[in-house]
Amino acid sequence: MKKPILLVVFSLLMFFNSAIAQKEYNVDGVIIPRTLDFQNKKLELNGFGTRSKMWMDIYIQALFLERLSEDPKFILENDVDVMAIRIQITSSLVSSGKFTRNFNKGFEKSAGDNLTALQPRIEAFKALLADKIVEKDVFNLIFNPKDKSIWVYKNDVFKGKIEGLDFKKALYAIWLGDNPVDEKLKNDLLGKI
Repeated sequence: MKKPILLVVFSLLMFFNSAIAQKEYNVDGVIIPRTLDFQNKKLELNGFGTRSKMWMDIYIQALFLERLSEDPKFILENDVDVMAIRIQITSSLVSSGKFTRNFNKGFEKSAGDNLTALQPRIEAFKALLADKIVEKDVFNLIFNPKDKSIWVYKNDVFKGKIEGLDFKKALYAIWLGDNPVDEKLKNDLLGKI
């Protein structure tokens, strides 16, 4: 009788231990890691959600921070911590042209009066995304406080960087600003239920 009870207790302990130590989330076949490493910094998953447009899921996005936060203003103004936005394309209908055009609309909403000053860097940013995009491509848009720039990666390949804290604020404000492209996604990224 002792052996079956011990076996059940051991099995339960192993189950709870693996649940606590979960290293990733699986959302409709998309794997979202709990952490992201960048230049010897470990970023924690702050939140994640799905971006839908016209009743279709187009990407799953995650926000990684050094210090977890539900305060979008803190995240946008923070110039001392590494942070990252991860976007994984989930629709075969997303092309590089559509993807970059959506950034035009996002920057128009987020940059405000600063749009004209940011325009050359927005165009340079879009050029980094101009390669063919296919379903399952992953983009990491990482803010590096050392050089105050956004480092752009596609499928873990460094594509280039765009300088300026003002650019970082406008880029991240597309999803976290006062007028985000998707209010539900904003709340998901902030870890709000």
